[in-house]
Amino acid sequence: MRLHRLRITAFGPFGTTQDVDFDALSAAGIFLLHGPTGAGKTSVLDAVCYALYGSVPGARQGSGQGMTLRSDHAPQGTRTEVCLELTVAGRRLEITRQPPWERPKKRGIGTTTEKAQSWLRESTPEGGWKDLSRSHQEIGEEIAQLLGMSKEQFCQVVLLPQGDFARFLRADAEARGKLLGRLFDTRRFAAVEQRLAEQRRTTEAEVKEGDAALLADAHRMQQAAADGGRETEIPLPALTPGDPGLATEVLTWAAVARTGARERLTIAQCALAAAESAQAAAERRLADAAELDRLQARFTEARERAARLHAREAEQREREHRLERARKAEAVAPALGLREAAETEHRRAAREEARARAHLPETFEAAGAAGLAAAARKAAEELGGLASARRAEQRLADITAERAALDRQEHADDDLSQDASAWLDGWEATRTALQDRVESAQEAATHAERLAGRLEPAQTRLDAARRRDRLAQDAAAAYERALTAREHATATHEHWLALKEQRLAGIAAELAAHLTDGEPCAVCGATEHPAPARKTAGHVDRGAEEEALAAHRAALESRTAAERVLGDVQASLAAATETARGGADEALTGDEPTVEELAARVEGLRREHAEARDRASALHAAREALAQAEREYDHRVAGQQEAARRAASRATLREALDREQGSLSAELAHARGTTGSVADRAAQLERQTALLTEAADAARAAADTAERLKTADARLADAAFRAGFDTPEAAAAALLDDARYRELQHRIDDWRNEESAVRSVLAEPDTAAAAQRPPADLPGARATAEAAGRRLRAAASALDAATGRCAELDRLSARTVEGARGLAPLRAAYDRVARLAGLAAGTSADNERRMRLESYVLAARLEQVAAAATVRLRQMSSGRYTLVHSDGRTGRGRSGLGLHVVDAWTGRERDTATLSGGETFFASLALALGLADVVTDEAGGVRLDTLFIDEGFGSLDDQTLDEVLDVLDSLRERDRSVGIVSHVADLRRRVHAQLEVVKGRGGSTVCQRGGV
Repeated sequence: MRLHRLRITAFGPFGTTQDVDFDALSAAGIFLLHGPTGAGKTSVLDAVCYALYGSVPGARQGSGQGMTLRSDHAPQGTRTEVCLELTVAGRRLEITRQPPWERPKKRGIGTTTEKAQSWLRESTPEGGWKDLSRSHQEIGEEIAQLLGMSKEQFCQVVLLPQGDFARFLRADAEARGKLLGRLFDTRRFAAVEQRLAEQRRTTEAEVKEGDAALLADAHRMQQAAADGGRETEIPLPALTPGDPGLATEVLTWAAVARTGARERLTIAQCALAAAESAQAAAERRLADAAELDRLQARFTEARERAARLHAREAEQREREHRLERARKAEAVAPALGLREAAETEHRRAAREEARARAHLPETFEAAGAAGLAAAARKAAEELGGLASARRAEQRLADITAERAALDRQEHADDDLSQDASAWLDGWEATRTALQDRVESAQEAATHAERLAGRLEPAQTRLDAARRRDRLAQDAAAAYERALTAREHATATHEHWLALKEQRLAGIAAELAAHLTDGEPCAVCGATEHPAPARKTAGHVDRGAEEEALAAHRAALESRTAAERVLGDVQASLAAATETARGGADEALTGDEPTVEELAARVEGLRREHAEARDRASALHAAREALAQAEREYDHRVAGQQEAARRAASRATLREALDREQGSLSAELAHARGTTGSVADRAAQLERQTALLTEAADAARAAADTAERLKTADARLADAAFRAGFDTPEAAAAALLDDARYRELQHRIDDWRNEESAVRSVLAEPDTAAAAQRPPADLPGARATAEAAGRRLRAAASALDAATGRCAELDRLSARTVEGARGLAPLRAAYDRVARLAGLAAGTSADNERRMRLESYVLAARLEQVAAAATVRLRQMSSGRYTLVHSDGRTGRGRSGLGLHVVDAWTGRERDTATLSGGETFFASLALALGLADVVTDEAGGVRLDTLFIDEGFGSLDDQTLDEVLDVLDSLRERDRSVGIVSHVADLRRRVHAQLEVVKGRGGSTVCQRGGV
């Protein structure tokens, strides 16, 4: 990344626009950024950071950033803006950012808030700029992707704050860990630690959940083992989740419960076998009685059905005769269908022929199909000969339209030429008037800018005068309060002294109040107290004295506070008076201008400025009007020339159209005939051809269908004779449809089947023998069988319950065994995850140095930083110092982030906090440059061609300063430029390329010198 140019407007201490040419400064390799304290050196670096990331570094970042970044010295109507041109990743970009600001309203008084705006542009090969985006989010994502680092990393890598790295050298492991964690983003390793801890808690919960599931299954087995509502006599052991022997206890108890259940199952099986034998005997007796009853009823029913069949015998013979005739008529059915279809088709063809002949002239009434077809062919041939005439007629219509268009164009060109001539006659006067409007508006704009420069100082004096008058009243009131507080403090002091004197006078009575007979006096040591002093009226004790002292102290604090407020108000009054008096206008007299005089002057300037601004607002409109008039002039002149060219081409085109129109008219007169046009004649022939063709087809179809009808009649008569019918009509009457035929056949088959079934039943030997026996006793046999069935169902229910109990206990036991087996890998997984979590968190005994995983990674990064920093530190210290990383423990804390320095003169290793001020500076500078290299590699190897180093050079002697500058100068070998931010005067002689920030009452400015 290389910076090229920076433009700052109304930003920080810079009230006006300031331009910084980094290309000229970077040409020397090292350049100096200097200026007095508070001038704005850091604000230049803030502007670079704000252009890239939309915010400033560190503590200068505020919630109301737009108001914080805006310069207090900027004119009221000037917007804060930062524009940075740089090259990154081989692309030359321009970033422009404007924070939100409060601008004056265009109408009325007061202010309105303008939103923040951003622009991103890229240089094109042609030398121009191409707009890429105006979205804050898109620009931020694009810059972050190109730079490959966050704002915090950029401020540590490109804007090297030496104070931060000096603190880094002296910091403890925890503080170093926080800084390195932000720079190298080791949150993923902390996430691994957290994930392992979560897995440990999860697996522990799963183990306890498995134990709870075993206990739940044990309770279910206890319920399943219940017999007749009573639980088994074997009690369930008292167990809780997590007990080591829980699975063994539960499995042992389950085996005992299964044994008892199987014994009850054997008893139920024996009872069921006895009930089944009794029920089988009862069922056999019931079946014998039911069979006898069935046979007797069957014989009776068969005798009744035989009587009903005999009564319907004549009806059956009539149905059989009707079915026989229908079968014979089926041979005639195909001929009947063909004849009916031929008749239907002939009728339809006759109707179509009559309809087609109705549209023909009377001359074709007696014509046959051949005559109609010949007439249709003749009309079609005549229609084909009209194709050329149609094209000629269409071309004649096109010629007429073209001539009309030429006439309209000629009229339009005449009107255009006349209008242009009238407008061009007054062109010179119009241009002169518009140029006068532009010049007048420009003069008004210049006057408005001068008035704006005078308005702000006048407004400042007016505000100061108002503040002066208000503070004068506040000062008088504060003086009165201070005087009252001093008087009150004096009174409370005198009151406290008086009470103290009274207490000392009566101190003997106060001491006597604590005397006890037989105990020694605290003053004289005597054990006898014959005449102790007594308290008199108005005696003052210690509490009253302390209360008066507290009141005096409170009064002193009130006096101090009142005097401090008085001093602050008087100081503010003096400042406001000085501001209101300074730079008085010539129109005002006296050393103390009044608010009314200043307000009148401000109002006059504001009114005059508003009038000038209103006149200047017409500048854009006047320029637009002049440009529009010039464009209109060019348009009018071009229109006249184009109209003249079109008039010449129209004359030639008219002559050609007249010749073509004459030849086409003669050709069409012959083709139209008696009709009005060729199209009418063609339509007439098309209709005649279609009607004749349709009539010829209909006549042929009617003749064909008549012949087929005659053939069908002959075939039908022959088929009826062969089937045995006298006429075709008789055969048609004997036919039956499918439904009627199926119904008749079904009724005949039913009668025959019924007759056969009755004859078969009456011939059965068992049925006839049963009819000779006494009636069966079916109800008695059924009652006996039902009683046996109830006893069997009870036994079966008992067996089902015992079987279900055993099956449920087997199922629950199997699930308990599976659960116990599943707990083994869960416990192994818990042990494994617990060991890993303890190792990553640094709490495990296996982690000898008690180093967390994130600290381990940061230690590796710190080792890389120390190695990179040592290369430059040796050169700065003439080979004396080397930075080394230490993973030793400090006290009871964890190890991994120690940083020591090795002194080659003594050969001993010591803590970096023991370095002197100058040594600390170049050690921290080396550390900052090394960290910049490591973070750059971590961010993806982005080239950083421009670096800034902030302060610290004043603590170096001349020799060390030369060595440090040699190290910085060596950075040019990597095509880098380094900006040094410092107050050291010696650097101004050593570094020729300089950017000076000059501080003034109207804001700071930059002065660039010594660059290329």
